[in-house]
Amino acid sequence: MIDTHQAAEREKRSAALTSVIAAAFLTLMKIIVGFLTGSLGILAEAAHSGLDLGAALVTYWAVRAAGKPADHDHLYGHGKIENLSALFETLLLLVTCIWIVYEAIERLFVKTVEVDASIWAFLVMGISIIVDYSRSKVLYQAAHKHRSQALEADALHFSTDIWSSSVVILGLIAVRLKTVFPEAEFLSAADPIAALAVAVIVIVVGAKLGVRTVQALLDVAPAGVREKIKTSVESIPGVEDCHRIRVRSSGPQFFVDIHVLLDGTQTLEAAHALTETIEATIEAELPGADVTVHPEPWKPPREETA
Repeated sequence: MIDTHQAAEREKRSAALTSVIAAAFLTLMKIIVGFLTGSLGILAEAAHSGLDLGAALVTYWAVRAAGKPADHDHLYGHGKIENLSALFETLLLLVTCIWIVYEAIERLFVKTVEVDASIWAFLVMGISIIVDYSRSKVLYQAAHKHRSQALEADALHFSTDIWSSSVVILGLIAVRLKTVFPEAEFLSAADPIAALAVAVIVIVVGAKLGVRTVQALLDVAPAGVREKIKTSVESIPGVEDCHRIRVRSSGPQFFVDIHVLLDGTQTLEAAHALTETIEATIEAELPGADVTVHPEPWKPPREETA
């Protein structure tokens, strides 16, 4: 059991660390090409990748810290650190959006900046899409396997970059078309409009991530879990009723507290064995859950004799 836990933690840390390296590479590459070409779309993407780098660093720290066992000060473990890291990532997303929107409006209505839609601009965005796709796939797989909200949030950042990079490429294509059709003045706005599209994508992702983070921090029970637990437990022979079901999550782990009505005339040993069956049933629904069962005595009605 311990070896399995350690292996899972190593795998999570490895996925987070490689994401840090990938984000650092993409950020540096986009900054260099963005300044050389003057493309706001690429600079916006560089800011987005810089956000991903910050998020990846936080995720790496959160995964390491959340894997620590419970102690005297953290009786439920350190899993909430993953939720806090997701909240931090949401704030980073919003700050990035503010800068992108401001600069895009400036270029649309105040100042004019010539963009060099060179082959290097297309190349850097193409490389970005390839790296983002591979990282998001690996992170999503690790997040699903280990039920890690921090890795899932990190994967969300990388998958968002795929769409935003595609939008930037469309903006660069419009700039190239402007050189062929100089009378098409509307194409000059392609790059800042592409940047605004990036901001919209980031806002949508940030909103979803923010809602999930707040729900986790407020101990909102996952949808449908309460009903599923009640149905499964009450189907166990010997359980008359299951009530006062409370479910909360802390990082990748669930904590479940339930009250059940059991035959009060049975022995303590038999009641204990039944509670272990109940715990196993819930853990089958929520693998790795920490389950507490509170048995309450119930006296079955006597059968009438003829």
